[in-house]
Amino acid sequence: MAEPIALTVLALDAAFGWPQALYRRIGHPVGLFAGIIGGCETRWNRPGHSVSTRRGFGVLTLLILLLVAAGPAWIIQQLLLSAFGASGWIVVAILAWPALAQRSLFDHVRAVADRIDSGDLPGARTAVGAIVGRDTAALDEAGVARAAIESLAESFCDGVAAPLFWLLLLGLPGVWAYKAINTADSLIGHRDARWRAFGWAAARFDDLANWVPARLSGLLLCLAGGGWRIMWRDAAKHASPNAGWPEAAMAGALGLRLAGPIAYDGVMHDKPWIGEGTGEAGGDDIDRALALYLRACLLLWLIAGGAAWLR
Repeated sequence: MAEPIALTVLALDAAFGWPQALYRRIGHPVGLFAGIIGGCETRWNRPGHSVSTRRGFGVLTLLILLLVAAGPAWIIQQLLLSAFGASGWIVVAILAWPALAQRSLFDHVRAVADRIDSGDLPGARTAVGAIVGRDTAALDEAGVARAAIESLAESFCDGVAAPLFWLLLLGLPGVWAYKAINTADSLIGHRDARWRAFGWAAARFDDLANWVPARLSGLLLCLAGGGWRIMWRDAAKHASPNAGWPEAAMAGALGLRLAGPIAYDGVMHDKPWIGEGTGEAGGDDIDRALALYLRACLLLWLIAGGAAWLR
């Protein structure tokens, strides 16, 4: 039953994204997760607590998130399929729809390219700042383009391939459990002193949840555009055990260098380069990256459609 659900979710997301009218009225489900994380962090992540205590509270926070995300989703899915039989999957697909960011990711990265193409570097910095965590105020055009392309590659996993993978594997509870874990990692799964202990569980569970989807994402990007040698060579250069796979695949397919020195909160981090090439990235390279992304998404459609047909 998961296969037609996945294909329908892909189609809904490609056609509509998450409409602004809905967002204004009801927000987005990850907002609920963020609220829970924020409340738990305020109450439990206190400097006076020991490292082990804060780590334990971080584990408890993640368990609460998973209970809130997966518990109701499992009950609703069971009720729908029991009450409506085969037709219940349509409602399940609608409830899973907000978990994918296929259209939203394309639109956000396209906005960066549009501003670069129009010569609006400040606007491009603002646009890319909406999708990356690094400092963007001092980025030149090449830095903005690299940031957009890196975000596109990494978010192809986090926002498209991984949610779809868990939807196919575990249905509605699987996709929302993944989104809860991924949201927790993005908010508290950091290595600085404030978050290291409290966000430990979120970071480790996110690594585990993305292990297969990240490698699948790299595979799909290489199938769509090449880059195999760079992916195998450079995936391990990334600090994340997972993000390097789609990022190295994207770098290899485009013939660009990505990553490199990056500033966060005013502190420069000397990260290694991923990929190779002598030219600087620009708006045209974002266009090429988006075309590659669309081909990789099409492969996901073929996987979901083929699984549904075989079923």
